[in-house]
Amino acid sequence: MGLTRRMCVKAFAAAVASGGIANATRYSSKSDLTRLSIPGLYRGNVVAVASDGVLVDGHNQADVVRRMMRRGMGNLTGAGDDWVAAWKQFFTPGDIVGIKVNPTGILVSSREVLLEIVAGLNAAGVKNREIVVYDRYRKALLDHGIDRWLPEGVRLSHAAEDYDPIQQAIAGYDPEHYMEMPLVLPGYSLEDSKATRSHASRFITSEVNKLINLPTLKDHQSAGVTLCLKNLSHGLVNNVSRSHADTSHNNCGEFIPAVVAMPVIRSKVVLNVLDGLKGLYHAGPGGRPQFVWEHKTLYFGTDPVAIDRIGLQVIDEKRVASGMKPSAQAGPDSFDRFVTKQPEHIDIAGKLGLGESDRNKIEFRKLKV
Repeated sequence: MGLTRRMCVKAFAAAVASGGIANATRYSSKSDLTRLSIPGLYRGNVVAVASDGVLVDGHNQADVVRRMMRRGMGNLTGAGDDWVAAWKQFFTPGDIVGIKVNPTGILVSSREVLLEIVAGLNAAGVKNREIVVYDRYRKALLDHGIDRWLPEGVRLSHAAEDYDPIQQAIAGYDPEHYMEMPLVLPGYSLEDSKATRSHASRFITSEVNKLINLPTLKDHQSAGVTLCLKNLSHGLVNNVSRSHADTSHNNCGEFIPAVVAMPVIRSKVVLNVLDGLKGLYHAGPGGRPQFVWEHKTLYFGTDPVAIDRIGLQVIDEKRVASGMKPSAQAGPDSFDRFVTKQPEHIDIAGKLGLGESDRNKIEFRKLKV
């Protein structure tokens, strides 16, 4: 019989409060953290770059995106106008760099932003053949035509062919790297390791040595928002359905930070670029057109928790302006089925040392081009 939501939340909260997260979650292996590892070089720093001209008739303007990307990277790193120096703070020739895109639902990572990331890597000496664009599902990448966006030599990678509701198969995943948590899909046993473990994809364990996270600015009916943290947690491991099994069995609050804290993930993520050119403030992650707005902003940081704190604030402000309750207070409706959203995953991630979750301690800089 599966662990109930109340049991899991109680156990996990107690473990966090006591500082003994291993009481609730176990990791199979260790990876050495570096100065670049989460929360990275600029803990608690978030840079937002906006432009009124980045969207024309709903379409991204590549030249404006380029200016936004260079301004954001320069300001985050202190390199100013020397955008090459900014990229060299993170990457060197010989790195094999992954880019985790978000190809889910009505909003996907922008082509123009992705191409500017490739250009930045090239400027730092990383060759196209050393760049790998990834999502868990090959079909999602192809359905959005992401394979046709890539410059010659840049590769695609995936962990599975397509979505399945159980997600316990480990083909494409690494049996040596997993997060084990006492949380299973209803009807599965806590004695079954396939049900209690989430294995990291071979992409993150053996194909790349650094990762750039490229999420989108989206509401999520179970997690509250799907930004930097969730793009990692639900994109880099298997057996994630157990985190939101149904409308009342929702454990994203605990599951998301537990996955991002996996040593092999935490050690390799060095940069986050949150694509907020358009945003989704309700009915996520799939979305409906009436809940999409032109936000015209990109967010930069090495600290995924700090970016997500700002992103949640942005989405909540849009929700309130549209006559809705903030994410943490919202109940189910005709679009969102879950009893409660769980944006508390951001706070828990902060408690686990993955970044700065206290808004008062985040240095947030807003720029325009």
